[in-house]
Amino acid sequence: MSKILIIYSSVHGQTRKLCDFMQRELEALEHSVTCASIDNPPPLEGFDKIVLGASIRHGKHNPRVYDFISQNLALLQEKASTFFSVSLVARKPAKNTPETNPYMQAFLAKSPWQPKLLAVFGGNLDYQGYNALDRNIIRFIMWITKGPTAPDTKVEYTDWDKVKDYAQQVAAL
Repeated sequence: MSKILIIYSSVHGQTRKLCDFMQRELEALEHSVTCASIDNPPPLEGFDKIVLGASIRHGKHNPRVYDFISQNLALLQEKASTFFSVSLVARKPAKNTPETNPYMQAFLAKSPWQPKLLAVFGGNLDYQGYNALDRNIIRFIMWITKGPTAPDTKVEYTDWDKVKDYAQQVAAL
């Protein structure tokens, strides 16, 4: 049994939802799991494994993700650790792996931490759940990328089987 910390950066809640799902999966495998926001993480020293998950907003991961990595780089490199990214672009089969996802590639180019286990998951599209600015920006991006643009669209692109497989890989670290 491992003590696992899952830290998340979530804007509209989908990344948090993935973390909660992973927590249940890992606890079913008899691991002790703590989920925490990147805004208030516990000390990392007491955990065997660290999972960091972050969503994309307007084409970027939250700057706090990079701050967290910089502040904790030695521990992230010392412990079994992993990173996953959540985005709407990952809804596309050609962009839903760490090797093919442009946001994951940008993360790897920018981050001094290079975790061995990486994952990319599709996010949740809910125009009614966004403020007016986000709704218009996301609709424009979806129009450019040939995604749904109807203002009442609500689609979850997360592949939960893929999330379950990732949780099992985390357990095996």
